[in-house]
Amino acid sequence: MQVKLLPTPQQATALDATLRAVNAAASVVAALAFEQRCFRNFDLRRHADDQIKAEFALAAQAAQHVIKKVADAYRALHANLAAGNLGKPGSPRRLKAEAPHVRRGAASSAVYIYGREADVPSRHGRM
Repeated sequence: MQVKLLPTPQQATALDATLRAVNAAASVVAALAFEQRCFRNFDLRRHADDQIKAEFALAAQAAQHVIKKVADAYRALHANLAAGNLGKPGSPRRLKAEAPHVRRGAASSAVYIYGREADVPSRHGRM
């Protein structure tokens, strides 16, 4: 099912700010995960949850969603590396995937559909 949102200008600004905060938080969590060599969802929550909620003013649900997306991205990366899908050890493509400067873990906001109205969580409350 595809849904087209038609937000008011004020709602569009709030949604844009939320998506930017979520994506920035995902970049911070990805860097923290790489630095700490901690890639499991539960373990990553202990390291990143309080920091991203405070730094990016995210609700608990959004913070958990960001951490889960980053953990899933790292799980997919490690599975692809193990399966050899990113080349042999030492190949340029594999080295690029293993590099610490690679940004991973872009997340998106969740939209909940109730009947004919959408409930979209944002940093400024639900819309």
